[in-house]
Amino acid sequence: MNILILGGTQFVGRHIVEAFLAAGHTVSILTRGRSKDDLPDRVERLRGDRAEADGLDALRGRAWDACVDVSGYVPRAVRASAELLRDHVGRYVFISTASVYAHPERHPVREDDPLLPPAAEDVTQVTGETYGPLKVTCEQIVEATYGERATILRPQIVAGPHDHTARYPYWVDRAARGGAVLAPGDGSDHVQVIDARDLARFTVRVVENGIGGVFNLAGPRLSWAAFMDVLGVSRPVWITSADLKAHELGFAELPLYIPEHDAQGGLMDISNDRAVAAGLTLTDPAVTARDTRAWSQDAALSSALSPEREAEVLAAVQG
Repeated sequence: MNILILGGTQFVGRHIVEAFLAAGHTVSILTRGRSKDDLPDRVERLRGDRAEADGLDALRGRAWDACVDVSGYVPRAVRASAELLRDHVGRYVFISTASVYAHPERHPVREDDPLLPPAAEDVTQVTGETYGPLKVTCEQIVEATYGERATILRPQIVAGPHDHTARYPYWVDRAARGGAVLAPGDGSDHVQVIDARDLARFTVRVVENGIGGVFNLAGPRLSWAAFMDVLGVSRPVWITSADLKAHELGFAELPLYIPEHDAQGGLMDISNDRAVAAGLTLTDPAVTARDTRAWSQDAALSSALSPEREAEVLAAVQG
């Protein structure tokens, strides 16, 4: 099959490109050409910026079996590509987010749960507040344009090699340093991510099999105690929510940690039943941790919680 990827050189997009290539398909990518590109030479590079009036000119007069939109964040850009490609691609796969749900406190979060109110189509600034509503609007545009030829994928936090967000990598890198590790909560809260390679393989599957609809993509749900074991942490020091707050430690400093009964707690309890029934396969969490560390040890990532700050908090709470 001939596949068009909108985006494709960074983290999630890179894994999707590699998965299609591994499955024997031909891949073209449309990017602005501003990010590092380590993809194989056999990938066709097209240049364009959907934010510009002529940003899709490289796609005109071409046709593909499917388009995977990895870089669609604002409605204007998604409408431009969706409408231009409507009669030139067989399926449009839109990579959305689990952040579209209006009630992230629910356990578990399912595909049919209510969504956030959609953002206006003229909103172009992506912030923590607009991200979810913008993705809702983008989903609606794709579904209205393609109908049964639309597939919406809502991944949870994505983990794995090439993850420059440093959210999941923080934990594998911290575990590798050893010693006493500041661990949030009491070990009974949960953490859940989706390995980027599982997301990528499922994307290939929905294209190859013509599977439409909406799918949450989430991996195994682990208690934080089990997650520490997966990481190989032998000396976790559990810090209560009250102490975390007192020391001004939140999601930025301790990424992935959302308390079980927090207003966002359901985002660590995303149901993947529908995707699993459609063929989603999941990587062992230990493999995700191992492979991420193999990449991150040379990635020079920075984190919000420095070793010095962590040591200060550990000293304070341990007396």
